[in-house]
Amino acid sequence: MAVLKVIEILASSKDSWEDATRNAVKEAGKSIKNIRSVYVREQSCVIDKDQITHFRVNVKITFEVN
Repeated sequence: MAVLKVIEILASSKDSWEDATRNAVKEAGKSIKNIRSVYVREQSCVIDKDQITHFRVNVKITFEVN
């Protein structure tokens, strides 16, 4: 049986929510091994002068603990 842990991460991107999610997984992967899945909990945007400037995601990352 595997032991899994879930952490919550906030990330952003100038390009898209998908890219923001990739950024979250990439940053988490620098210190966490055995990432199994990512769940996008919330999405939001930063607006400046009627234009979207950043896409933000709040994600839950699941990984296996050895």
